Amino acid sequence: MKKLPLKSYVLLLLFSAVCYSCSDSDSVNDKERKNRFTGADNEVKLMTVDPGHFHAGLVQKYGYDQVDSVSYVYAPEGSDGLKRHLKRIEQYNNREEDPTNWVIQVYSGPDFFEKMIEEQPGNVVVLAGNNARKTEYIKRSVDAGLNVLSDKPMVIKPERFPMLREALSQAEEKGVLLYDIMTERFEITTLLQRRLSQYPDVFGSLKNGSPENPAITKESVHHFFKYVSGRPLTRPGWFFDVDQQGEAIVDVSTHLVDMILWETFPGEGIDTTDVEVLQADRWATEMTPGEFEKVTQMEPYPDYLQEDLDEEGKLQVFANGSFVFEVKGVHGKVSVEWDYQAPEGAGDTHYSIMRGSKANLVIRQGEEQDYVPTLYVEPLAENIGEEYEGALRDAIDEIGREYPALSLSESSAGWQVMIPEKYRVGHEAHFAQVTEQYLQYLVEGEIPEWERKNLLTKYYLTTQAYKKSR
Repeated sequence: MKKLPLKSYVLLLLFSAVCYSCSDSDSVNDKERKNRFTGADNEVKLMTVDPGHFHAGLVQKYGYDQVDSVSYVYAPEGSDGLKRHLKRIEQYNNREEDPTNWVIQVYSGPDFFEKMIEEQPGNVVVLAGNNARKTEYIKRSVDAGLNVLSDKPMVIKPERFPMLREALSQAEEKGVLLYDIMTERFEITTLLQRRLSQYPDVFGSLKNGSPENPAITKESVHHFFKYVSGRPLTRPGWFFDVDQQGEAIVDVSTHLVDMILWETFPGEGIDTTDVEVLQADRWATEMTPGEFEKVTQMEPYPDYLQEDLDEEGKLQVFANGSFVFEVKGVHGKVSVEWDYQAPEGAGDTHYSIMRGSKANLVIRQGEEQDYVPTLYVEPLAENIGEEYEGALRDAIDEIGREYPALSLSESSAGWQVMIPEKYRVGHEAHFAQVTEQYLQYLVEGEIPEWERKNLLTKYYLTTQAYKKSR
């Protein structure tokens, strides 16, 4: 055999090494390409898993240039949630004003999740449905190298919290983005409450408060029967099973805890070691068989709800809860209540107060406000006067550069912030705003550290409160 010259032999070895390296890293490069985003049109492809909650549809109420119009749904065969989801998307596609153009490819079967992991026709998993297995779905999606946009809550039982912690750690290692849908940050009164709290001449400094009189309180009242996109909302039967949907303390409270961390420590990541749950409570909402049938379109009651019936056959839904916690010496309180149906002309309501050394910033949404969220600035007695009013008006003028046409009107205890109607886009539109934020994070290639820390900490708080309530 003719020997190769030394120089040719070295070149051949180098070429072989390069070829081996390329073939060995093909799968890695494929993953990297799948998770590298530039903001180009249609580069994000959605895969919605078991869309049992209407929030899955609201993610797609509007279209996005960055998101491919072809999206994929994986769900159990014959699922009512799937039928309602497809009907909702069809409604968005066929509306007269700003119609969408979604094309939905559906796989349905008992192995729907395994099929999604196997096929992976998209690069972002959307989760909004039955919460019993959501933490598992999150973890397995991240393990498969997929980005995840999840409705709250990401976890409903304390024993599943370590799995969420591991998923977040894995997401960071794999370079995929795990994010939850925190719509309430985009409500205009909450945005302005946060901004005004950052003006020392207006708000002063946040008080530490106490368990009896917290520095910041968030309360919300929700309703089982409501209208979404102009139509009566049909809820699945499992929504009323707290082992599948989650109790209020681990469900809607997620929003309230998120806002407290986001408002009181803006841009600062809060570690789980910085917080402690001090007290917690839970109680039930009663539903008659007729009310259950009206909101679910099911005859009462599925087997999994039988143990929640009282002696009169009424369903006891432990959908209500409250808890007080401490974060870096500051006391906060969250409270969530579910009624069956809102009074005529009313809807879900929100109340919030931030207590400062110079003024309280209060959001009210009661009958006096025509059930519209309204922000008040209520200075403490020693701060009433022209000098304080001047500082407040200067702050409103400065914030008005971002939100033009803001103004002030005197109220019984101070001032009402007058907010133009164009900024009140509504709860359903907030889903698009969260999605757009997530799409931006995909382009940036990471979620800010403070966001990742606070995501874990808020679920630590809700699951600790769940334990404390018992």
